[in-house]
Amino acid sequence: MSQRNRPRPALCSNMHLGTADVPRDERNMQSMMFSDFGLAAPILQALQSEGYDTPTPIQAKAIPIVLTGRDVLGVAQTGTGKTAAFALPIIHRLASDRRQAMRKGCRVLVLSPTRELATQIAESFRTYGRHLGITVTVVFGGVGHRPQSQAMARGVDVLVATPGRLIDHLAERNIVLSGTEVLVLDEADQMLDLGFLPPIRRIVSHLTAKRQNLFFSATLPSEIGKLADELLRDPARISAARTGTTVDSVMQRVIYVESHNKRAVLVELFRDPQMARTLVFTRTKRGADRVARHLEAAGIRVAAIHGNKSQSQREHALASFRASKIRVLVATDIAARGIDVELVTHVVNFELPEVPENYVHRIGRTARAGATGVAISLCDGEERDLLRNIERLTRQSISAEDRRGKGDRASDRPVQRERNGRVGDDRRAHARGRQRGAPRNRQRHGHRGSDTGHYSSAAGPRGRQHQGRKQGFSWAESH
Repeated sequence: MSQRNRPRPALCSNMHLGTADVPRDERNMQSMMFSDFGLAAPILQALQSEGYDTPTPIQAKAIPIVLTGRDVLGVAQTGTGKTAAFALPIIHRLASDRRQAMRKGCRVLVLSPTRELATQIAESFRTYGRHLGITVTVVFGGVGHRPQSQAMARGVDVLVATPGRLIDHLAERNIVLSGTEVLVLDEADQMLDLGFLPPIRRIVSHLTAKRQNLFFSATLPSEIGKLADELLRDPARISAARTGTTVDSVMQRVIYVESHNKRAVLVELFRDPQMARTLVFTRTKRGADRVARHLEAAGIRVAAIHGNKSQSQREHALASFRASKIRVLVATDIAARGIDVELVTHVVNFELPEVPENYVHRIGRTARAGATGVAISLCDGEERDLLRNIERLTRQSISAEDRRGKGDRASDRPVQRERNGRVGDDRRAHARGRQRGAPRNRQRHGHRGSDTGHYSSAAGPRGRQHQGRKQGFSWAESH
C-alpha cells in the first residue's frame, strides 16, 4: 500500500486554532512539542517520521497525566487525536519496563465498540511503537477464532478487542486477563449506545484491581459518569472541548425535503464535483443498501458498510474509499466512529440519528486533522424533533434550506407551523393523540432493519433505560 493511501494513525497534530479564541492555558499547550513530555526516543522518532511535532489539546492534557500512572477520564470531540493521547504514554510505559506478558495474556487491554475502530487503534499502536518491538493483537468478530487464539498463545503487549468476541475467548480460556496492567475504554459513550455495559462489567471482573484505567469519550452522558465512578480510582478529569460540540471547521446545513424525495435530492447533490469523497449515513442496514443501490443506478461509484457485511467486505469497501476507487461510502452509525479516512470532503445525513450525540460523531468524519469539511442533513417532517434535539445538544442553530414541493398542501403545512413557532403537522399531532399512553420511543426501535440489533432510544442519555432489555448488546457487531 502506498504512503498516500495507507491508513493513518489516529493522531491529529495539525489542528490550527486562532490564539485569540483559545484560553491562555491552551495557548501555552499549543507551543508544546511531543519532545517536551519525556517520551522515549524511539517513540519521538516514529512521530517525526509521520510528520507529527505538536500535540492537540487533548493530547497535551492527557499524556503527562497518563505517564504518572493515574486514572483518567478524558472527553474530546471526535477527530482530535484521543487515540494518541493514551497510546503514546502507554507505549512509553511498556518501553520503560520491558517484560514478557503472561501466557495467553496482555499487559494492556483496549476495548473498542467496533471492528473498524479496533483495527485503527491497533494500527496506531504499531505505528508509534514500531521501533520498540511492541506486540499488538486485535480480537473482533466476523473472522475465525483460531488465528486469534494462536496470536494470544505466548502473550502480547497490547490487545485491542471488541467486547463480544473477547468474552467468547475468555469463556474458551484462550485469553487470560489477570496480568493486565492498563485498561482503556475508548469511545465509552458508543459502548453505552450499543448496550455493552453488561459485557464490560463481565470483562472487568477478570482483571486485577491493581491497574490503571483510562476512559476516553467524545461525549459524557450521565451513565458513563456513573460507570467511571464505579471503575476509576480518583481519576483526573480532562476535557478539550465542551461535551456535544462540533468541530468549527465543519460547515453544517440542513435541507428540508419530503421523505419520498430524499434519494432524488441526494443524487442531485452529487452533481457537485466537490463531493469527491463523501460519507452518507443512514439509520438502518437495509436503508444503507437501498441508498447504495440508488446511487449506483445513477452512475455514482458507491459501496455500503454495516453490521451485516462480512469483515472482508467491510475492509474492501474502506480500502476502495481510501484509494478513491469509489466516491461514496454509505454507512450506519455502527461505523460512525470507526472510519478514519483522510480528506473526507462531505458527510451527508440521509436520515438524522435518533441519538443526538451520534450527529456529532457522524460529522466528525470530515474536517479531521485541521482540514475543512461540509455536513449536509436531509430532514423530513418526521425528523424535526430529532433536528431540535441535535441543535439543543450542540447549542447552535443549523442553516436550513427548504426543497419541499410548493404545490403540495401537506408538505407546506409544516412550514406554516414552524413560522408560528410550532414544529410538526396535523397528521403527526393526530398520531400522537392516538398513541397517547403508548411507550414514547417505541415507533422506530427494535425493528429488523436496525444495525445494532437492540432497542435504542431517540431520547438520548435520558432514554437509555432500555439497556439490559432483550439481548442488551449487539452480538452481530462485536463477534
